[in-house]
Amino acid sequence: MVYHFAELVHRQAEKYGSRTALKYRDDKNKKWLKISWQEFADLVLLTAKAMAEFGVTVQENIGICSQNMPQCLFTDFAAYANRAVSIPLYATNSPAQIDFIINDAQIKTLFVGEQLQYNNAFIVQKESKYLKRIIIFDKKVKLNPEDTSSIYFEDFLRLGDNTHAETTVRVRMNEASEDDLATIIYTSGTTGDSKGVQLHHSQYLQAMHIHQIRLSYISDKDTSMCFLPLTHVFEKAWVYVCLTVGIKVFINRDPKMIQTTLPEVRPTLMCNVPRFWEKVYVGVQEKIKNFPPLLRKFFLHAIKTGRLYNLEYRNKNIKAPLGLRIKFAFYNKTAFMLLKKVLGIDRGHIFPVAGAPLADKVNEFLQSVNIPIIYGYGLSETTATVCCYQKTGFEIGSIGEIMPEVEVRIDESNNEILVKGKTVTPGYYKRPEENKKLFTEDGFLRTGDAGYLENNVLFFKERIKDLYKTSNGKYIAPQAIEGLMSSDKYIEQIAIIGDERKFVSALIVPAYGLLEEYAKQKEIAYNSREELLLNNEIHRVIESRIEENQRDLASYERIKRFTLLPEPFTMESRELTDTLKLRRNVIKEKYAAQIDAMYEE
Repeated sequence: MVYHFAELVHRQAEKYGSRTALKYRDDKNKKWLKISWQEFADLVLLTAKAMAEFGVTVQENIGICSQNMPQCLFTDFAAYANRAVSIPLYATNSPAQIDFIINDAQIKTLFVGEQLQYNNAFIVQKESKYLKRIIIFDKKVKLNPEDTSSIYFEDFLRLGDNTHAETTVRVRMNEASEDDLATIIYTSGTTGDSKGVQLHHSQYLQAMHIHQIRLSYISDKDTSMCFLPLTHVFEKAWVYVCLTVGIKVFINRDPKMIQTTLPEVRPTLMCNVPRFWEKVYVGVQEKIKNFPPLLRKFFLHAIKTGRLYNLEYRNKNIKAPLGLRIKFAFYNKTAFMLLKKVLGIDRGHIFPVAGAPLADKVNEFLQSVNIPIIYGYGLSETTATVCCYQKTGFEIGSIGEIMPEVEVRIDESNNEILVKGKTVTPGYYKRPEENKKLFTEDGFLRTGDAGYLENNVLFFKERIKDLYKTSNGKYIAPQAIEGLMSSDKYIEQIAIIGDERKFVSALIVPAYGLLEEYAKQKEIAYNSREELLLNNEIHRVIESRIEENQRDLASYERIKRFTLLPEPFTMESRELTDTLKLRRNVIKEKYAAQIDAMYEE
């Protein structure tokens, strides 16, 4: 059953009562604390009443700038109960980014998480003509001495403890409509200002419906780790799916703690981006390389067996020979179980992965060691999933089978992926000119991505806006080349250069720890990271890795020159978006001198 989000938590409380809905970690005593469905519903109602008393009106925009915390969900569903619009902001947003969204959406009330978000929000509030009130989730936050209006969440909740506020909320819940605007999700803006993607309750309800059809095998017996920011449409929609199904959600507050929290929780479900799994792949490959010969042979044979069983038989719904079944069962209970227990994913049911291209060799490896990856593709504009793998019958190299009740076609002029369906946004917030370009004449959304369809299965080619044309007239897909390189243990980050240039070059952020370890083994002396990266032997190592990874590329796609960077690309320096995508224009401008040097004769 799919309920309107104004009533979802309350209906689930009627069904599940004292059963645990959410868990969050108390880092002081390292315990996971539980919130039952009834407590969840009570806190949502209390938050909704406080909002009503605070003067939040129907379809008013409110903001949430916080890392993942239970209060984010209380606030979301309280907003929906008031028929208000919830706008998530990344916890890492700078004051300038917060200010842009506050002004664009005319947000009067902003909920913030910890000290950093409060500090940045208060900077904005001092100059803002819109932002009037800040509500703080973390009671440890210290207020600015000049601040006379901010309020802690616990104190905020007391405001609504009256009959009038409850009556207001109950009336609004009864009047809640599928046509109400639910959220505005601001895109990360790789090429310019962020745009607010409008998602109505009708889009979310349809997303819940089609995910229950496609993922019919998940149930309220599952547990899910909430790791990606709830600002990200992928995690937001996934958590809503979990709550709709009755799945217990563990909320990981600090992304850096995931290696600690995963083994503590051992979830059956977790959505994530390819970078997480690329690091798993690189880490395992490095471990195997350093094993004694016999153990290394054991693990390599296990992976080979797993690949044959999972991809050539199970995935094709063909019964494997008895000998292969026995070998796979043995490795599944030894090598694969050991790996998954170390990671904390030994109870894994499915792990959805999307948000960027996943390298085929990483995908194959994960499937081979029996990590149940469900690879897919979607956008904020499509309420996340457009297509994803089935449990079996998927094709490595594809991005999955089109979701039920979603239409996809390919634009013949430029191979652009076009999408139509009830999950598709009606357009960007206050962007009429952009919206004219966003849709075809017959109502299909232009995704900006190129691909092709075969038997209802979608294949991704490149991001059209990112496509480079060299001065020799050849088209280069930088994301594809970056994807090939990013699974190499020595390459932490890479930005491909080549637009209107004679050949392809690259700015590379190496894995500094591994390079320093290599330098120690080879007795390479250096006084600084900069000096190490200029060393000829280090250059030869990276060059050999590049050559190995690009051997299947056409000659005009291959990296001819590269520069090693002593500092990584970061969100703080604006080189990365909040979803960890490259801001290519920022990188080109910041490293113009290094780029020009690679093209000097």
